[in-house]
Amino acid sequence: MKHGNSIRTFGRVTRQRTALMRGLAVSLIERGKIKTTSAKAKELRPFIERLVTQAKSDSVTSKRLIASRLGEPKNEILKALALIATKHKERAGGYTRVIKMGRTTAGRDEAVIEFV
Repeated sequence: MKHGNSIRTFGRVTRQRTALMRGLAVSLIERGKIKTTSAKAKELRPFIERLVTQAKSDSVTSKRLIASRLGEPKNEILKALALIATKHKERAGGYTRVIKMGRTTAGRDEAVIEFV
């Protein structure tokens, strides 16, 4: 039974899901806007918002935590995330928006996730 399971598995094992979220998060931080499926965008949203909230407190501990969550990214990624965090310093949350694009010919719901 699926009582209380709120995580989307995407038909993948845990390591594959973690790698997927890390890759999507790095792409979103680099580009500011990515196009993906609706389910992946909905799952990415809380993941990236926690990272931005962590990056708002500019400390060594938060940088290490972010690096561990993103899988030891390059310094450019940390600098880009710090830039995003300073842009949203006064904002209490809700740093991203998900815009649904509709169904494609392949049958999946597309969505765009971007920073506000």
